[in-house]
Amino acid sequence: MSSMRSFVCTGLVAILALPAVAPTAAAQDWTQWRGPNRDGVAAAFDVPAPWPDGLRQQWAVEVGSGYATPLLIGERLYLYVRQAEDEVLLALDPATGETIWRAAYPAPYQMNPATNPHGPGPKSTPAYADGRLFTLGMSGIVSAFDADDGELLWQVPGGAVEPLYHTAMSPVVEGDLVIFHVGGHDDGALTAFDTATGDVRWSWDGDGPSYGSPLVLDIEGVRQVVTYTQDNLVGVDVQTGGLLWSRPFTTAYTTNSQTPIRHGDLLIQSGQGNGVTAFRVLREGDAWTTDDVWHAREVALDMTNGVVADGVLFGLSHLNSGQYFALDLDTGEVLWTGNPRQAQNAAILRSGATLLSLQDDAALLVLDASRTGLDVVERYDVADSATWTQPTLSGNRLFVKDVSTLTLWTLD
Repeated sequence: MSSMRSFVCTGLVAILALPAVAPTAAAQDWTQWRGPNRDGVAAAFDVPAPWPDGLRQQWAVEVGSGYATPLLIGERLYLYVRQAEDEVLLALDPATGETIWRAAYPAPYQMNPATNPHGPGPKSTPAYADGRLFTLGMSGIVSAFDADDGELLWQVPGGAVEPLYHTAMSPVVEGDLVIFHVGGHDDGALTAFDTATGDVRWSWDGDGPSYGSPLVLDIEGVRQVVTYTQDNLVGVDVQTGGLLWSRPFTTAYTTNSQTPIRHGDLLIQSGQGNGVTAFRVLREGDAWTTDDVWHAREVALDMTNGVVADGVLFGLSHLNSGQYFALDLDTGEVLWTGNPRQAQNAAILRSGATLLSLQDDAALLVLDASRTGLDVVERYDVADSATWTQPTLSGNRLFVKDVSTLTLWTLD
Protein backbone atom coordinates (compact mmCIF):
# COMPACT_ATOMS: atom_id res chain seq x y z
CA MET A 1 0.00 0.00 0.00
CA SER A 2 1.21 3.49 -0.72
CA SER A 3 -0.20 6.95 -0.31
CA MET A 4 0.12 9.99 -2.52
CA ARG A 5 -1.03 13.53 -1.95
CA SER A 6 -0.74 15.69 -5.06
CA PHE A 7 -3.03 17.64 -7.32
CA VAL A 8 -3.76 15.71 -10.50
CA CYS A 9 -6.62 15.25 -12.91
CA THR A 10 -6.65 11.47 -12.71
CA GLY A 11 -8.89 8.51 -12.12
CA LEU A 12 -12.22 8.46 -10.52
CA VAL A 13 -14.03 5.43 -9.41
CA ALA A 14 -16.19 5.29 -6.47
CA ILE A 15 -16.76 2.57 -4.08
CA LEU A 16 -20.14 1.61 -2.99
CA ALA A 17 -21.47 2.10 0.43
CA LEU A 18 -23.82 -0.25 2.06
CA PRO A 19 -23.83 -0.62 5.78
CA ALA A 20 -25.30 -4.04 6.58
CA VAL A 21 -28.55 -3.70 8.48
CA ALA A 22 -31.17 -6.34 7.75
CA PRO A 23 -31.67 -9.57 5.81
CA THR A 24 -34.04 -7.82 3.40
CA ALA A 25 -32.93 -5.04 1.09
CA ALA A 26 -32.66 -1.62 2.73
CA ALA A 27 -31.80 1.74 1.20
CA GLN A 28 -28.11 1.30 2.03
CA ASP A 29 -27.83 -2.22 0.57
CA TRP A 30 -26.05 -2.63 -2.76
CA THR A 31 -28.64 -4.61 -4.67
CA GLN A 32 -27.75 -4.16 -8.35
CA TRP A 33 -25.42 -2.68 -10.95
CA ARG A 34 -24.16 0.78 -9.88
CA GLY A 35 -26.14 0.81 -6.63
CA PRO A 36 -29.70 1.51 -5.47
CA ASN A 37 -30.39 4.09 -8.21
CA ARG A 38 -28.02 2.66 -10.85
CA ASP A 39 -26.09 5.95 -10.83
CA GLY A 40 -22.90 5.09 -8.95
CA VAL A 41 -23.84 7.11 -5.85
CA ALA A 42 -22.92 5.60 -2.48
CA ALA A 43 -25.06 7.81 -0.26
CA ALA A 44 -24.70 5.66 2.87
CA PHE A 45 -20.90 5.65 2.99
CA ASP A 46 -19.31 7.73 5.75
CA VAL A 47 -16.08 9.18 4.36
CA PRO A 48 -13.36 8.77 7.02
CA ALA A 49 -11.44 11.80 8.26
CA PRO A 50 -8.62 11.33 7.81
CA TRP A 51 -8.10 8.40 5.46
CA PRO A 52 -5.56 5.89 6.83
CA ASP A 53 -2.10 5.54 5.33
CA GLY A 54 -2.81 1.90 4.55
CA LEU A 55 -5.54 -0.72 4.34
CA ARG A 56 -5.60 -3.94 6.39
CA GLN A 57 -6.26 -7.22 4.59
CA GLN A 58 -8.71 -9.35 6.59
CA TRP A 59 -9.17 -12.29 4.23
CA ALA A 60 -8.79 -13.34 0.61
CA VAL A 61 -10.54 -16.27 -1.07
CA GLU A 62 -10.33 -17.80 -4.53
CA VAL A 63 -13.81 -17.54 -6.02
CA GLY A 64 -13.48 -17.84 -9.81
CA SER A 65 -13.38 -15.55 -12.83
CA GLY A 66 -15.73 -12.75 -13.80
CA TYR A 67 -16.46 -9.04 -13.36
CA ALA A 68 -19.85 -9.05 -11.65
CA THR A 69 -20.07 -6.55 -8.77
CA PRO A 70 -20.45 -8.21 -5.34
CA LEU A 71 -23.88 -7.52 -3.84
CA LEU A 72 -24.19 -6.88 -0.10
CA ILE A 73 -27.63 -7.50 1.41
CA GLY A 74 -27.72 -7.33 5.19
CA GLU A 75 -24.97 -9.70 6.33
CA ARG A 76 -24.80 -11.70 3.11
CA LEU A 77 -22.34 -11.09 0.31
CA TYR A 78 -23.37 -12.49 -3.09
CA LEU A 79 -20.97 -13.05 -5.97
CA TYR A 80 -21.56 -14.37 -9.50
CA VAL A 81 -18.53 -16.11 -11.05
CA ARG A 82 -17.32 -18.86 -13.37
CA GLN A 83 -15.62 -21.98 -12.02
CA ALA A 84 -14.39 -24.32 -14.78
CA GLU A 85 -17.42 -25.01 -17.04
CA ASP A 86 -20.01 -23.82 -14.51
CA GLU A 87 -21.51 -20.43 -13.79
CA VAL A 88 -21.77 -20.14 -10.02
CA LEU A 89 -23.64 -17.94 -7.57
CA LEU A 90 -22.04 -17.76 -4.12
CA ALA A 91 -23.37 -16.52 -0.80
CA LEU A 92 -20.50 -15.61 1.53
CA ASP A 93 -20.12 -14.50 5.12
CA PRO A 94 -18.67 -10.98 4.73
CA ALA A 95 -16.86 -11.26 8.06
CA THR A 96 -14.86 -14.37 7.16
CA GLY A 97 -15.22 -15.00 3.41
CA GLU A 98 -16.58 -18.47 4.17
CA THR A 99 -19.15 -19.91 1.77
CA ILE A 100 -22.70 -20.09 3.12
CA TRP A 101 -24.10 -21.72 -0.01
CA ARG A 102 -23.07 -22.39 -3.60
CA ALA A 103 -25.41 -22.75 -6.58
CA ALA A 104 -24.04 -23.82 -9.97
CA TYR A 105 -25.24 -24.86 -13.41
CA PRO A 106 -23.30 -26.01 -16.50
CA ALA A 107 -22.53 -23.19 -18.93
CA PRO A 108 -19.91 -24.26 -21.48
CA TYR A 109 -19.29 -21.90 -24.38
CA GLN A 110 -16.64 -20.91 -26.90
CA MET A 111 -15.16 -17.44 -26.41
CA ASN A 112 -14.69 -15.07 -29.30
CA PRO A 113 -10.89 -14.65 -29.58
CA ALA A 114 -11.30 -10.88 -29.14
CA THR A 115 -12.57 -11.51 -25.60
CA ASN A 116 -9.57 -13.59 -24.49
CA PRO A 117 -7.79 -10.73 -22.67
CA HIS A 118 -10.85 -10.23 -20.46
CA GLY A 119 -11.52 -13.87 -19.70
CA PRO A 120 -14.67 -16.03 -19.72
CA GLY A 121 -16.88 -13.86 -17.49
CA PRO A 122 -19.57 -13.63 -16.33
CA LYS A 123 -19.65 -9.85 -16.75
CA SER A 124 -23.27 -9.17 -15.79
CA THR A 125 -24.00 -8.03 -12.21
CA PRO A 126 -27.00 -9.81 -10.62
CA ALA A 127 -30.07 -7.91 -9.42
CA TYR A 128 -31.68 -8.54 -6.01
CA ALA A 129 -35.33 -7.98 -5.12
CA ASP A 130 -37.78 -9.51 -2.62
CA GLY A 131 -35.54 -12.39 -1.60
CA ARG A 132 -34.57 -13.36 -5.15
CA LEU A 133 -31.36 -12.98 -7.15
CA PHE A 134 -31.48 -12.70 -10.95
CA THR A 135 -28.48 -13.46 -13.17
CA LEU A 136 -27.50 -13.35 -16.85
CA GLY A 137 -24.78 -15.75 -17.95
CA MET A 138 -22.19 -15.12 -20.64
CA SER A 139 -24.07 -17.23 -23.20
CA GLY A 140 -27.45 -15.69 -22.31
CA ILE A 141 -28.77 -18.08 -19.64
CA VAL A 142 -31.30 -16.25 -17.44
CA SER A 143 -31.74 -17.57 -13.88
CA ALA A 144 -33.54 -16.75 -10.64
CA PHE A 145 -32.29 -18.00 -7.25
CA ASP A 146 -33.62 -17.94 -3.71
CA ALA A 147 -31.27 -15.58 -1.84
CA ASP A 148 -31.73 -17.46 1.42
CA ASP A 149 -30.56 -20.93 0.37
CA GLY A 150 -29.50 -20.72 -3.31
CA GLU A 151 -32.38 -22.80 -4.67
CA LEU A 152 -32.77 -22.39 -8.43
CA LEU A 153 -36.30 -21.01 -8.80
CA TRP A 154 -36.47 -20.84 -12.59
CA GLN A 155 -34.13 -20.72 -15.56
CA VAL A 156 -34.40 -19.82 -19.25
CA PRO A 157 -31.69 -21.20 -21.59
CA GLY A 158 -29.71 -18.91 -23.86
CA GLY A 159 -30.57 -18.58 -27.53
CA ALA A 160 -28.91 -20.37 -30.42
CA VAL A 161 -27.14 -17.16 -31.50
CA GLU A 162 -24.99 -15.46 -28.90
CA PRO A 163 -23.83 -11.81 -28.83
CA LEU A 164 -20.52 -11.22 -30.61
CA TYR A 165 -18.58 -10.62 -27.38
CA HIS A 166 -21.14 -12.43 -25.22
CA THR A 167 -23.27 -10.76 -22.59
CA ALA A 168 -22.40 -7.93 -20.23
CA MET A 169 -25.69 -6.08 -19.56
CA SER A 170 -26.94 -6.18 -15.97
CA PRO A 171 -30.66 -6.80 -15.36
CA VAL A 172 -33.01 -4.33 -13.70
CA VAL A 173 -36.08 -5.14 -11.56
CA GLU A 174 -39.24 -3.05 -11.88
CA GLY A 175 -42.09 -4.19 -9.65
CA ASP A 176 -42.80 -7.83 -10.49
CA LEU A 177 -40.76 -7.65 -13.71
CA VAL A 178 -37.07 -8.35 -14.23
CA ILE A 179 -35.77 -6.99 -17.53
CA PHE A 180 -32.95 -8.47 -19.61
CA HIS A 181 -31.77 -7.99 -23.18
CA VAL A 182 -31.37 -11.56 -24.38
CA GLY A 183 -30.31 -13.22 -27.63
CA GLY A 184 -27.79 -12.27 -30.28
CA HIS A 185 -27.34 -9.21 -32.44
CA ASP A 186 -29.65 -10.52 -35.16
CA ASP A 187 -32.33 -12.12 -32.98
CA GLY A 188 -32.13 -10.32 -29.64
CA ALA A 189 -35.08 -9.04 -27.66
CA LEU A 190 -35.45 -6.72 -24.69
CA THR A 191 -37.53 -9.02 -22.47
CA ALA A 192 -39.49 -8.62 -19.24
CA PHE A 193 -39.81 -11.82 -17.20
CA ASP A 194 -42.18 -12.38 -14.29
CA THR A 195 -39.94 -12.33 -11.20
CA ALA A 196 -41.83 -15.21 -9.54
CA THR A 197 -42.33 -17.59 -12.45
CA GLY A 198 -39.95 -16.65 -15.26
CA ASP A 199 -42.86 -16.28 -17.68
CA VAL A 200 -42.29 -13.74 -20.45
CA ARG A 201 -44.59 -10.78 -19.84
CA TRP A 202 -43.47 -8.84 -22.92
CA SER A 203 -40.68 -8.85 -25.49
CA TRP A 204 -39.46 -6.10 -27.85
CA ASP A 205 -37.38 -7.52 -30.70
CA GLY A 206 -36.66 -4.31 -32.61
CA ASP A 207 -32.88 -4.54 -32.16
CA GLY A 208 -30.19 -6.77 -30.69
CA PRO A 209 -28.51 -6.25 -27.31
CA SER A 210 -25.60 -3.98 -26.49
CA TYR A 211 -23.13 -4.44 -23.64
CA GLY A 212 -24.61 -1.61 -21.58
CA SER A 213 -27.27 -1.78 -18.88
CA PRO A 214 -30.70 -0.11 -18.76
CA LEU A 215 -32.33 2.48 -16.54
CA VAL A 216 -36.05 2.64 -15.74
CA LEU A 217 -37.26 6.26 -15.72
CA ASP A 218 -40.40 8.37 -15.70
CA ILE A 219 -40.34 10.53 -18.83
CA GLU A 220 -43.28 12.67 -19.94
CA GLY A 221 -45.55 10.76 -17.58
CA VAL A 222 -44.63 7.30 -18.86
CA ARG A 223 -42.49 4.75 -17.01
CA GLN A 224 -39.98 3.42 -19.52
CA VAL A 225 -36.84 1.36 -19.98
CA VAL A 226 -34.03 3.46 -21.46
CA THR A 227 -31.19 1.40 -22.87
CA TYR A 228 -28.59 1.14 -25.59
CA THR A 229 -29.14 -1.58 -28.18
CA GLN A 230 -26.87 -2.79 -30.95
CA ASP A 231 -27.65 0.16 -33.21
CA ASN A 232 -29.79 2.56 -31.17
CA LEU A 233 -30.64 4.20 -27.86
CA VAL A 234 -34.30 3.51 -27.12
CA GLY A 235 -37.15 4.12 -24.71
CA VAL A 236 -39.57 1.19 -24.25
CA ASP A 237 -42.82 1.27 -22.24
CA VAL A 238 -42.09 -0.75 -19.10
CA GLN A 239 -45.67 -2.07 -18.84
CA THR A 240 -46.29 -3.10 -22.45
CA GLY A 241 -42.88 -3.41 -24.13
CA GLY A 242 -43.96 -0.97 -26.84
CA LEU A 243 -41.27 1.19 -28.44
CA LEU A 244 -41.76 4.86 -27.55
CA TRP A 245 -38.72 6.49 -29.16
CA SER A 246 -35.42 5.55 -30.76
CA ARG A 247 -32.17 7.33 -31.66
CA PRO A 248 -29.56 5.76 -34.00
CA PHE A 249 -26.36 5.08 -32.09
CA THR A 250 -23.41 2.91 -33.07
CA THR A 251 -19.72 2.69 -32.19
CA ALA A 252 -16.73 1.56 -34.20
CA TYR A 253 -16.62 -1.93 -32.68
CA THR A 254 -20.36 -2.40 -31.92
CA THR A 255 -19.65 -2.24 -28.20
CA ASN A 256 -22.22 0.17 -26.79
CA SER A 257 -21.40 -0.45 -23.14
CA GLN A 258 -22.79 2.52 -21.22
CA THR A 259 -25.61 2.92 -18.74
CA PRO A 260 -27.54 6.07 -19.72
CA ILE A 261 -27.22 9.06 -17.38
CA ARG A 262 -30.07 11.39 -16.42
CA HIS A 263 -29.50 15.02 -15.44
CA GLY A 264 -32.67 16.98 -14.77
CA ASP A 265 -34.73 16.73 -17.94
CA LEU A 266 -31.68 15.73 -20.01
CA LEU A 267 -30.45 12.29 -20.97
CA ILE A 268 -26.70 11.94 -21.51
CA GLN A 269 -25.48 9.74 -24.34
CA SER A 270 -21.88 8.69 -25.01
CA GLY A 271 -19.85 5.94 -26.60
CA GLN A 272 -16.58 5.19 -28.30
CA GLY A 273 -15.84 7.84 -30.93
CA ASN A 274 -19.17 9.61 -30.34
CA GLY A 275 -18.29 12.32 -27.84
CA VAL A 276 -20.93 13.19 -25.22
CA THR A 277 -24.42 14.39 -26.18
CA ALA A 278 -27.28 15.76 -24.07
CA PHE A 279 -30.83 15.49 -25.41
CA ARG A 280 -34.45 15.82 -24.31
CA VAL A 281 -37.24 13.35 -24.92
CA LEU A 282 -40.39 15.18 -26.04
CA ARG A 283 -43.98 13.94 -26.27
CA GLU A 284 -46.91 15.37 -28.18
CA GLY A 285 -49.92 13.10 -27.82
CA ASP A 286 -48.77 9.63 -28.88
CA ALA A 287 -45.81 11.00 -30.85
CA TRP A 288 -42.34 10.90 -29.28
CA THR A 289 -39.22 12.71 -30.48
CA THR A 290 -35.77 13.58 -29.15
CA ASP A 291 -34.05 16.94 -29.39
CA ASP A 292 -30.29 17.48 -29.03
CA VAL A 293 -29.26 20.19 -26.55
CA TRP A 294 -25.46 20.11 -26.77
CA HIS A 295 -22.61 17.92 -27.99
CA ALA A 296 -19.03 17.74 -26.68
CA ARG A 297 -16.43 16.21 -29.01
CA GLU A 298 -13.33 16.48 -26.81
CA VAL A 299 -14.15 13.51 -24.55
CA ALA A 300 -16.13 10.25 -24.81
CA LEU A 301 -17.07 7.39 -22.50
CA ASP A 302 -16.43 3.83 -23.64
CA MET A 303 -16.21 1.00 -21.08
CA THR A 304 -16.11 3.29 -18.02
CA ASN A 305 -19.38 4.74 -16.74
CA GLY A 306 -19.29 8.28 -15.34
CA VAL A 307 -20.74 9.81 -12.17
CA VAL A 308 -22.49 13.14 -11.65
CA ALA A 309 -21.78 15.58 -8.80
CA ASP A 310 -23.33 19.06 -8.61
CA GLY A 311 -24.11 19.15 -12.31
CA VAL A 312 -20.66 17.92 -13.37
CA LEU A 313 -19.97 14.62 -15.13
CA PHE A 314 -16.70 13.00 -14.09
CA GLY A 315 -15.47 10.20 -16.34
CA LEU A 316 -12.63 8.39 -18.05
CA SER A 317 -12.48 9.15 -21.77
CA HIS A 318 -11.14 6.44 -24.06
CA LEU A 319 -9.38 9.18 -26.03
CA ASN A 320 -5.64 9.68 -25.50
CA SER A 321 -5.38 6.12 -24.14
CA GLY A 322 -7.42 6.85 -21.04
CA GLN A 323 -7.89 10.46 -19.92
CA TYR A 324 -9.98 11.65 -16.98
CA PHE A 325 -12.26 14.64 -17.44
CA ALA A 326 -14.98 16.85 -15.96
CA LEU A 327 -17.86 18.18 -18.06
CA ASP A 328 -20.56 20.71 -17.16
CA LEU A 329 -23.89 18.98 -17.87
CA ASP A 330 -25.86 22.20 -18.25
CA THR A 331 -23.66 23.67 -20.97
CA GLY A 332 -21.59 20.79 -22.38
CA GLU A 333 -18.35 22.63 -21.56
CA VAL A 334 -15.38 20.38 -20.83
CA LEU A 335 -14.01 21.89 -17.60
CA TRP A 336 -10.73 20.00 -17.57
CA THR A 337 -8.95 16.95 -18.92
CA GLY A 338 -6.18 15.08 -17.18
CA ASN A 339 -2.98 13.51 -18.39
CA PRO A 340 -3.20 10.82 -21.10
CA ARG A 341 -2.49 7.09 -20.59
CA GLN A 342 -3.99 6.91 -17.11
CA ALA A 343 -5.99 3.67 -17.30
CA GLN A 344 -7.85 1.47 -19.73
CA ASN A 345 -10.79 1.22 -17.36
CA ALA A 346 -11.88 2.66 -14.02
CA ALA A 347 -15.03 1.86 -12.03
CA ILE A 348 -16.72 5.10 -10.99
CA LEU A 349 -18.81 5.65 -7.87
CA ARG A 350 -19.26 8.66 -5.59
CA SER A 351 -19.96 9.51 -1.95
CA GLY A 352 -20.58 13.22 -1.43
CA ALA A 353 -17.66 15.11 -2.95
CA THR A 354 -15.36 12.09 -2.65
CA LEU A 355 -14.63 9.82 -5.61
CA LEU A 356 -12.97 6.45 -5.21
CA SER A 357 -11.26 5.29 -8.37
CA LEU A 358 -10.37 1.62 -8.73
CA GLN A 359 -8.38 1.44 -11.92
CA ASP A 360 -7.80 -1.76 -13.88
CA ASP A 361 -4.17 -1.80 -12.66
CA ALA A 362 -5.43 -2.45 -9.06
CA ALA A 363 -4.69 1.10 -7.88
CA LEU A 364 -7.45 2.58 -5.72
CA LEU A 365 -7.43 6.38 -5.66
CA VAL A 366 -9.37 8.37 -3.07
CA LEU A 367 -10.18 11.71 -4.64
CA ASP A 368 -11.72 15.05 -3.77
CA ALA A 369 -13.43 16.28 -6.94
CA SER A 370 -14.06 19.84 -8.03
CA ARG A 371 -14.81 21.79 -11.18
CA THR A 372 -11.09 22.53 -11.51
CA GLY A 373 -9.53 19.14 -10.92
CA LEU A 374 -9.05 16.21 -8.57
CA ASP A 375 -7.04 16.19 -5.37
CA VAL A 376 -5.63 12.72 -4.67
CA VAL A 377 -6.13 12.15 -0.95
CA GLU A 378 -4.79 8.58 -0.82
CA ARG A 379 -3.66 5.81 -3.14
CA TYR A 380 -3.85 2.13 -2.22
CA ASP A 381 -2.71 -1.00 -4.08
CA VAL A 382 -5.48 -3.52 -3.51
CA ALA A 383 -4.80 -6.56 -5.73
CA ASP A 384 -2.10 -8.54 -7.51
CA SER A 385 -3.98 -8.84 -10.81
CA ALA A 386 -6.30 -6.73 -12.96
CA THR A 387 -9.35 -5.16 -11.29
CA TRP A 388 -12.22 -4.66 -13.73
CA THR A 389 -14.93 -5.20 -11.12
CA GLN A 390 -16.53 -2.37 -9.17
CA PRO A 391 -15.67 -2.73 -5.48
CA THR A 392 -18.21 -2.80 -2.66
CA LEU A 393 -17.86 -0.72 0.53
CA SER A 394 -19.74 -1.13 3.81
CA GLY A 395 -18.78 0.84 6.89
CA ASN A 396 -15.00 0.44 7.07
CA ARG A 397 -14.98 -2.61 4.76
CA LEU A 398 -13.85 -2.74 1.16
CA PHE A 399 -14.54 -5.86 -0.94
CA VAL A 400 -12.29 -6.02 -4.03
CA LYS A 401 -12.62 -8.64 -6.79
CA ASP A 402 -9.64 -9.09 -9.10
CA VAL A 403 -9.32 -11.74 -11.84
CA SER A 404 -10.14 -14.68 -9.56
CA THR A 405 -9.86 -13.57 -5.92
CA LEU A 406 -12.18 -11.67 -3.59
CA THR A 407 -10.44 -9.74 -0.81
CA LEU A 408 -11.74 -7.88 2.21
CA TRP A 409 -9.76 -4.75 3.09
CA THR A 410 -10.64 -2.64 6.11
CA LEU A 411 -10.04 1.02 6.91
CA ASP A 412 -8.34 1.17 10.31
